[in-house]
Amino acid sequence: MASSFNDLEYNYQHICERIARAAESVGKTADDITFLAATKTVDPVIINRAIGLGLRYIGENRVQELLSKYDQYDLDHASLQFIGHLQTNKVRQIVGKVDLIQSVDSVKLAKEISRCSEKQGISTDILLEVNIGREENKSGVMPELLPELLDEIREIPAIRVRGLMAIPPICENAQEICKFFDNMRHIFLDIKGKKIDNISMDVLSMGMSDDYEEAIKCGATMVRVGSALFGKRNYL
Repeated sequence: MASSFNDLEYNYQHICERIARAAESVGKTADDITFLAATKTVDPVIINRAIGLGLRYIGENRVQELLSKYDQYDLDHASLQFIGHLQTNKVRQIVGKVDLIQSVDSVKLAKEISRCSEKQGISTDILLEVNIGREENKSGVMPELLPELLDEIREIPAIRVRGLMAIPPICENAQEICKFFDNMRHIFLDIKGKKIDNISMDVLSMGMSDDYEEAIKCGATMVRVGSALFGKRNYL
């Protein structure tokens, strides 16, 4: 964990600078890239300090942790999103509390988000998670099944598909991981070009602390950065 607020400030500025450089290298600006901080295990005091520095998007991986910290977040100045695997029996606990659910990978989950949203009289934004590395131990829809999932989900009320999310496999070098990022970009642009009713492709969320620059160069519009901002954390 960042040992002081000074470390946090340095890390935040350093990441912002690297995001800006990566964006500029592909003809974009820092404003085109959403910097979301992955806040798993991070104390709300530290999160709120980062928000005070200018951070505007935070993401939690676990429902229980999100709920335990919810009243302490400075949500007047930041958007809270859910970025982890979501079980259908926990959907009702976060709908209405988060601005975006990034990890939808089934019609069943989408329908439960819809049901809970309708009950509250709201519409919930979602991303569809793609298992771009075809890994058995990871969630996400297989790329070839994505069109079918999109076709079914676009008919479901009270949810809005805003784009795609992916977590590629761990790779040995930038060239290897860029193959997965490039594949995601092609899928994203292909869907966007089809202009499917009730499906927006505004967000391509990919890239984390070790590879967010490569992700931006390959087309990411959002990166999820945790340890590079807050320091290495012990996950229980």
